[in-house]
Amino acid sequence: MQSMLDIIELLKRYGIYIYTRDRIGDLYLMEDEIKELYKANFLDLKDYQMAMLILRQEERKIKEAKTNQL
Repeated sequence: MQSMLDIIELLKRYGIYIYTRDRIGDLYLMEDEIKELYKANFLDLKDYQMAMLILRQEERKIKEAKTNQL
Protein backbone atom coordinates (compact mmCIF):
# COMPACT_ATOMS: atom_id res chain seq x y z
CA MET A 1 0.00 0.00 0.00
CA GLN A 2 1.62 3.24 -1.14
CA SER A 3 -1.03 5.80 -2.02
CA MET A 4 -4.56 7.06 -1.48
CA LEU A 5 -5.60 5.15 -4.56
CA ASP A 6 -4.47 1.92 -2.88
CA ILE A 7 -6.61 2.75 0.16
CA ILE A 8 -9.64 3.54 -2.00
CA GLU A 9 -9.19 0.24 -3.87
CA LEU A 10 -8.84 -1.64 -0.56
CA LEU A 11 -12.08 -0.15 0.75
CA LYS A 12 -13.85 -0.93 -2.54
CA ARG A 13 -12.88 -4.60 -2.17
CA TYR A 14 -15.02 -4.63 0.97
CA GLY A 15 -17.90 -2.69 -0.62
CA ILE A 16 -17.01 0.59 1.08
CA TYR A 17 -17.40 3.73 -1.03
CA ILE A 18 -16.80 7.11 0.57
CA TYR A 19 -17.45 10.46 -1.08
CA THR A 20 -19.02 13.38 0.74
CA ARG A 21 -17.48 16.34 -1.16
CA ASP A 22 -15.58 17.16 2.02
CA ARG A 23 -12.08 15.82 1.48
CA ILE A 24 -11.08 15.99 5.15
CA GLY A 25 -14.37 14.38 6.15
CA ASP A 26 -13.75 11.61 3.63
CA LEU A 27 -10.34 10.97 5.18
CA TYR A 28 -11.86 10.68 8.67
CA LEU A 29 -14.49 8.25 7.40
CA MET A 30 -11.81 6.20 5.62
CA GLU A 31 -9.79 6.12 8.82
CA ASP A 32 -12.79 4.81 10.75
CA GLU A 33 -13.42 2.12 8.15
CA ILE A 34 -9.75 1.06 8.13
CA LYS A 35 -9.85 0.77 11.93
CA GLU A 36 -12.97 -1.39 11.74
CA LEU A 37 -11.43 -3.65 9.08
CA TYR A 38 -8.36 -4.08 11.28
CA LYS A 39 -10.46 -4.85 14.38
CA ALA A 40 -12.36 -7.45 12.36
CA ASN A 41 -9.01 -9.03 11.32
CA PHE A 42 -9.46 -8.25 7.62
CA LEU A 43 -6.19 -6.26 7.61
CA ASP A 44 -2.84 -7.21 9.01
CA LEU A 45 -0.90 -4.82 11.22
CA LYS A 46 1.45 -3.68 8.43
CA ASP A 47 -1.39 -2.72 6.06
CA TYR A 48 -3.28 -1.02 8.88
CA GLN A 49 -0.27 1.07 9.90
CA MET A 50 0.57 2.03 6.32
CA ALA A 51 -3.03 3.01 5.56
CA MET A 52 -3.20 5.19 8.67
CA LEU A 53 0.11 6.84 7.78
CA ILE A 54 -1.05 7.60 4.23
CA LEU A 55 -4.37 9.02 5.47
CA ARG A 56 -2.63 11.31 7.96
CA GLN A 57 -0.11 12.48 5.35
CA GLU A 58 -2.97 13.27 2.98
CA GLU A 59 -4.78 15.20 5.70
CA ARG A 60 -1.63 17.22 6.38
CA LYS A 61 -1.25 18.01 2.65
CA ILE A 62 -4.85 19.22 2.38
CA LYS A 63 -4.59 21.39 5.49
CA GLU A 64 -1.30 22.90 4.27
CA ALA A 65 -2.84 23.65 0.88
CA LYS A 66 -5.78 25.42 2.56
CA THR A 67 -3.40 27.43 4.74
CA ASN A 68 -1.35 28.46 1.71
CA GLN A 69 -4.47 29.68 -0.08
CA LEU A 70 -5.17 32.22 2.66
